Amino acid sequence: MKNRFFFPALLAIVLLSCQQPTSKNKEYTKNSGKIHGTFYHATYLHPEGKDLQPEIEAKMREFELSLSTFNPNSIISSINNNEDSVTVDDYFVTMYHEARQVSELTGGAFDITVAPLVNAWGFGFGDQERKELPDVKSILPYIGYKKISLQDNQLVKSDKRIMLDASAIAKGQSSDVIGELLESFGCENYMVEIGGEIACKGVNPKGKKWQIGIDKPTEEIFEEQRELQIVLGITDCGMATSGNYRQFYFKDGKKYAHTINPLTGYPVDHNLLSATVIAASSMRADAFATAFMVLGVDSSLAVCRRVPDIECYLIYADEAGNYQVSYSEGFEKYFNE
Repeated sequence: MKNRFFFPALLAIVLLSCQQPTSKNKEYTKNSGKIHGTFYHATYLHPEGKDLQPEIEAKMREFELSLSTFNPNSIISSINNNEDSVTVDDYFVTMYHEARQVSELTGGAFDITVAPLVNAWGFGFGDQERKELPDVKSILPYIGYKKISLQDNQLVKSDKRIMLDASAIAKGQSSDVIGELLESFGCENYMVEIGGEIACKGVNPKGKKWQIGIDKPTEEIFEEQRELQIVLGITDCGMATSGNYRQFYFKDGKKYAHTINPLTGYPVDHNLLSATVIAASSMRADAFATAFMVLGVDSSLAVCRRVPDIECYLIYADEAGNYQVSYSEGFEKYFNE
């Protein structure tokens, strides 16, 4: 699964066509900054032109108190530390139920109990020194979404060694939360992006669908060096991209990717380079995009055929190392003409 929640964005999805409109009575507000250990951008049309950045950042900090594994006072950190009588909040409950459903729909390819594995492989909130390869067999007994449950607003574990990592769903959820905040202030047109996970509604400042680019899966980390694979037009949905091509390390001549398969305990090793998912919410898109990086091309497309409310766009390498693309049947409607 994806590495930690509070980590710089690995797949900076480029946001296009966000110039200020010429009409003075339809000026969109743009906010940006650093949150959750990554960057956020919000573009929105407030009915009275109000700048909501203070409210946005306050809501993000509130969200961190629920699901940040890097905040020792957060709910998820308290659960991981096995503190007594930790009561979960609405953010956690929403995350838990969505995560559980995606786990079931993907045969366990998505699993928020993957934290001990992610940490052991040096990609999570634990030791990052990567001195030696982990003993996977000793960790797998306390990995598995069926080994936890919610009872009376408390997270119950079958084993105290179980730890949770919401990194593969929480940035998407945070984007949704900010979208809901904007709607509560009367904003009917907005785009929120946090670490590459997007929630959007209505139209952009040019009166068109929001124009979102998918990066080509290269290892370039600087924005000016990145190339776009395709530009999509989306609205009233969530979108997320996951991939392994910018977050990995080499040890003893072998490449280890940051996506960990919770079923095997090992980093994935296949030809799928990136998975983009569009769903009703950014949270749902985020979770499925991570699961698809575990499943690979064929199994991901099969899941899309079974699950009616998601579409995917997959970039993979063929035997010659060339980029190829596969996408679900319903994804074509997002292609720009």
